[in-house]
Amino acid sequence: MCGTVGMFVGCSALFYCPRQLLSRTAPDPGAAPGDDGPEAGAAQEDPPAYRSSFRSWYERASVRSAPRRLVRMDADQDAGQPQRFFSPDLVPVARHPLVRALPPEVFDEILVQHLYRYLDFTAKLEYLVVNRTVLGIAHGSVGVDIPEEMRLDAYKMYCDEAYHALFSADLAAQVRRATGLAPRLPGEPFFLRRLQAILGELPAGRRPLAELLFVIVSETLISASLAELPQRDGVVHAVSSTIRDHAADEGRHHAYFAHFLRRLWAQLDPAGREFAGRLVPRLMDAFLRPDLDALRQELAGYGLGRDTAEQIVTEVYTPEVLGAHARATSAQTRRYFVQLGAFDSAAAQDELAAYGLRD
Repeated sequence: MCGTVGMFVGCSALFYCPRQLLSRTAPDPGAAPGDDGPEAGAAQEDPPAYRSSFRSWYERASVRSAPRRLVRMDADQDAGQPQRFFSPDLVPVARHPLVRALPPEVFDEILVQHLYRYLDFTAKLEYLVVNRTVLGIAHGSVGVDIPEEMRLDAYKMYCDEAYHALFSADLAAQVRRATGLAPRLPGEPFFLRRLQAILGELPAGRRPLAELLFVIVSETLISASLAELPQRDGVVHAVSSTIRDHAADEGRHHAYFAHFLRRLWAQLDPAGREFAGRLVPRLMDAFLRPDLDALRQELAGYGLGRDTAEQIVTEVYTPEVLGAHARATSAQTRRYFVQLGAFDSAAAQDELAAYGLRD
């Protein structure tokens, strides 16, 4: 779960505003000639047939069928479950001997804080990034021609993602009441700060395409990340059930965005495709890379000391471990782009190598 260690109101965030993204405005004067967004110079390739993965949505989506997941500590105790809020096997620092040697109550707090990071990452990804793009798809204003069934499915996704944000915030509030532990979270998730930085470096005319690509990347990567979190013995039932609900929904979203990518690609001109191929590795890295600075600060807060915290982070998150995790988690997403020829250029290959994503 490397990506989960993971917009604003006011003028400084104007280009993140949903109204701005949903409006068909004049081309940005600073954009390259002919750069009018994803629809410019569309290639005349026949789009693939769409096979909806949402046909049973009304019966199976978690927002339609799953109960509210409630933290019931007494029920878990009666079932013989240890009171852990995340599996230590899935928290990288929890496997380090210096962390294992901490007092049990401190070790358990580390697991709770990891859950808070996961829930905060999920909620903010869904309502600050993904649902803005999904709203644009449903509204028909992202500049990508899609059939009506895909637009209706985007409305369903919009409901899903809003519910994921709600159940993440709800579960975090329940955990805080049950444990008395306040979240130790940065003001913004790491992925969000990195996405802001990337968008801020791009010409305004390219930012909508970059956001589309980030959502495609995140929605096809997140299902791979969730696959690492099956229901496990020893984890509070409300937590494992919430993650299972999320994973079931995201499987449908993955299929949708894998298809949406093919339609987007067919409508990009050569310059747009070149831009996308070079940018996607950086977007994958922005989603997957852990916030090591925040983790160092958290570990130091448990009385370990800064030098010990640095030792733990350095020994757990080696370049080899980070690279192997990124390549494994992104394998299917990269395959989608490879099939389209997105990484054929030397420049795109260099970007894959730069972020440890080239096999």
